[in-house]
Amino acid sequence: MSNQSEPSALRQTLLTALVALIFGFLGAWVWSYSGLADNRTRSFLLGNPDLLPQMAQAYEEQEAAKRLAQIGGQVMEPFPGVVLGNPQGKKVLVEFTDYNCPYCEASLKDVNRLIAEDPDLKVVIREWPIFEGSDVASRMALAAGMQGKYRAFHDAMFQTKDVEAAARAAGLDMAKAQQDAASDVVSTEIARNLDHARALGFTGTPAWIAGKKPFGGAVGYEKLKEAIASADAAS
Repeated sequence: MSNQSEPSALRQTLLTALVALIFGFLGAWVWSYSGLADNRTRSFLLGNPDLLPQMAQAYEEQEAAKRLAQIGGQVMEPFPGVVLGNPQGKKVLVEFTDYNCPYCEASLKDVNRLIAEDPDLKVVIREWPIFEGSDVASRMALAAGMQGKYRAFHDAMFQTKDVEAAARAAGLDMAKAQQDAASDVVSTEIARNLDHARALGFTGTPAWIAGKKPFGGAVGYEKLKEAIASADAAS
């Protein structure tokens, strides 16, 4: 009796669940059709307005992650020499920057602090000249990377705001640097960075990628550190 009653009971349970599911969908349809669902949803959201910006942020982060996945890993790989921190570091932070951007300059101390605290951090810089007159500086920065002197030029450029002075302070071979700055390789890199920024929905500098999360703005040391830690935990 036991072996026969158990399948019967199971069938009854499944039948009951199926009926409940069908009537549940039907009830939901009737409820939605009557307008009660819309009214209740509207009332709930009006009563909890703080949820709306959270939902919008979550949606944007989700879409940004999708766009990053479509680009692939190339955005995480530096142009030769254009990296701060440990070039072999396992933790990676990508920064899109412009030398005439005051928020990029303000963020420099945060990036330097993160590098000083974590010897396993690699900061990949993507030169994205969006301000007037920034193209020359970005080109020279990439040329400095090709000579293995990117960090020196990067810091000097933010200090002096003068391309030639920064190049000399970094100890660049000026003839070679000028030739490299005008090269197709450098032009291609800047165009690629522009394409990446547009694809990721960035609207200005600085803009960042930590793990699978692109985000923009001078967010400060704490949020950058948190983003790096979250990316490291997820890897």
